[in-house]
Amino acid sequence: MKQTQFLKFLFLLIPFTFIIFILIIYLLKRKNPEKNQPSETGDPELGNTINKNNKEEEEEEEEELMCFQGGEDLTVPDILDAPGEVIGKSSYGTLYKANLYRNNNNNNSILLLRFLRPACSGTIREVIPVVHAIGLVRHSNLVPLKAFYMGPRGEKLLVHPFYAHPNLAQFIKDSNNESHKWDVIYSIALGLAKGLAYLHTGLHKPIIHGNLKSKNVLLGSDFQPYISDYGLHLVLNPTAGQEMLETSAAQGYKAPELMKMKDVSESTDIYSLGILLLELLTGKEPVITANSSDSEQLYLPNVIRRAILDHRINDMYHPQIVSNQTGKQRHKTEDCALKLVQLAMSCCSASPSLRPEASEVARKVEEIGKEQALQHKRT
Repeated sequence: MKQTQFLKFLFLLIPFTFIIFILIIYLLKRKNPEKNQPSETGDPELGNTINKNNKEEEEEEEEELMCFQGGEDLTVPDILDAPGEVIGKSSYGTLYKANLYRNNNNNNSILLLRFLRPACSGTIREVIPVVHAIGLVRHSNLVPLKAFYMGPRGEKLLVHPFYAHPNLAQFIKDSNNESHKWDVIYSIALGLAKGLAYLHTGLHKPIIHGNLKSKNVLLGSDFQPYISDYGLHLVLNPTAGQEMLETSAAQGYKAPELMKMKDVSESTDIYSLGILLLELLTGKEPVITANSSDSEQLYLPNVIRRAILDHRINDMYHPQIVSNQTGKQRHKTEDCALKLVQLAMSCCSASPSLRPEASEVARKVEEIGKEQALQHKRT
């Protein structure tokens, strides 16, 4: 009898115990609600998306102006209120020539503003470290970054000095007398090599240009070259960066092994530098149309390689390179031009391992100049 009553008691106790157990679990979960949320590093993509979007929304509410050397006195109204003239457009942004007027005095200046479309640029968290690194770059052959503006809706503006003279592409295309002078060609070549060498070896952490071409080389009043747009691909999102690479490929500057913008390297920059040197020497574009009635396109390195094999490389130079020279001086200039062609072709090697480093290119260009200077002294 007692055993039967005991079993009945246990039977009644089991549901009550189960209810208490459920209640304890519920209370524990309320104490640790974060455990029920998707982890940022976890597998559920929905949780990752929500957390990332929340962070980006918080970041986009901020407005900030980062100023660097030469732009310390710039303010947000200076930049946003400056009358601007559109001087260039691309798939990822717009270039403006902006006039800064201050207090109606004569202390006015002209700046180059590069507006990056929010849909094409990276997040603020990704962009700030890159911009800070670019803002510290200072070299006589590199366009400096004076300031960087981040707007509340994700807009971004890079502020540079404005150069009134045409870029290198236009300079070569105009085919004026200066673009065919050996001294000018040599000076530009040396500046390009030195500027790229500084990006690769002169900084605490190398900066890969990623989009080196004649349109991204600005010229000063004395034909001093200033390389622009270095590291810009790091400020763009992957889609915009890949579009930049495809444009570069269509224009003939892309190294043959390069498939994605994220894989750019010192070696791919060197290939582009080689193309620039060939442009300078020949006055020809990187991609040449065979003739007006044919759609066949020839790449400049292949044209030069064929000319070397056919022993007619001198036909590739513009006659004015040596037009004012005679005798030994003319011969030495032709010899220097040939050495620069050979150096450019080594930069355009199909094998990345055979391309020289930027510092070596700069050293060899300097050696070419010293050889010619020595010849001038002897004559």
